[in-house]
Amino acid sequence: MAVSLEQLEAFVAAATHGSFSAAGRVLRKAQSAISTQVSNLEEDLGVLLFSREGRNPVLTAAGERLLPEAKVILDRRTHLIGVAASFEAHVEKRLVVAIDELYPERALAALFAEFAQSFPHVELELLFPMMEDVSRLVLDGKADLGVMWQQEELPAAIAFHTLGWVPLKLVCGKGHPLARTVVEWEELKRHRQLMVAVRSEGAGKQRLRTAAEVWWVESHWVILQMVKQGIGWALVPDHIIANSPVVADLVTPALQFDNADWPVALEMVWHKQRPGGPAAKWLRERFAALRLGTGNHP
Repeated sequence: MAVSLEQLEAFVAAATHGSFSAAGRVLRKAQSAISTQVSNLEEDLGVLLFSREGRNPVLTAAGERLLPEAKVILDRRTHLIGVAASFEAHVEKRLVVAIDELYPERALAALFAEFAQSFPHVELELLFPMMEDVSRLVLDGKADLGVMWQQEELPAAIAFHTLGWVPLKLVCGKGHPLARTVVEWEELKRHRQLMVAVRSEGAGKQRLRTAAEVWWVESHWVILQMVKQGIGWALVPDHIIANSPVVADLVTPALQFDNADWPVALEMVWHKQRPGGPAAKWLRERFAALRLGTGNHP
């Protein structure tokens, strides 16, 4: 059985455009050539793909079943050619990006949809570590690019670009003592605080610690579920609160000592010795253009 790509191309074109003549016009071949290729394909496969009783060929049951299979093969051929072209242009075949969940996921989805259109043949892995864990992955070569909570000190090998800021809100459950009063600073110290945990031990881990007692949790989303149960209070990004399934059970109490949210600066980081190729450069430029905390950001 010797099935050729040209035969499959003729089959798909005829099925898609409704006739051998229309397929010939699309493929810039004579109608007779299309008809011959389809007939040869039917002979090689041992099945009838089209019924030719009417004016135009109509797919048989076998043709309908084999059509999506033929399309997959032709699509993979196009993909193979694209991957080869990417190598020729020195585009990376794979990127690993580590992003702190402080970065709004809605903006990420739009950005990576654009990335998929611009670099359809680059394999992508997205990691969601916390704070200093991001820079550690970049430093160790386990991530090509990172977006993280801004650190006071970065390793000398790490380059950075400040992206803007994300507001944090103080949040507690409806039954928590802080929900029933205007909160004073000293009052925060007397109640358990829930904070995001990181795998590494650095100064950033303690940066927003206020309470004497702290529980460490490796997800803002889980923290909000625990806040709902009255286990403690927390500082959580506004976009995570707004999209949480328990948002109706949360309270953001009035503060006696502050009228604003706590802004947390985010920065993009990469290794100076591994700046990456065209895909990594594109991502750095797009992240830099989407300034957080401004009207330009999605």
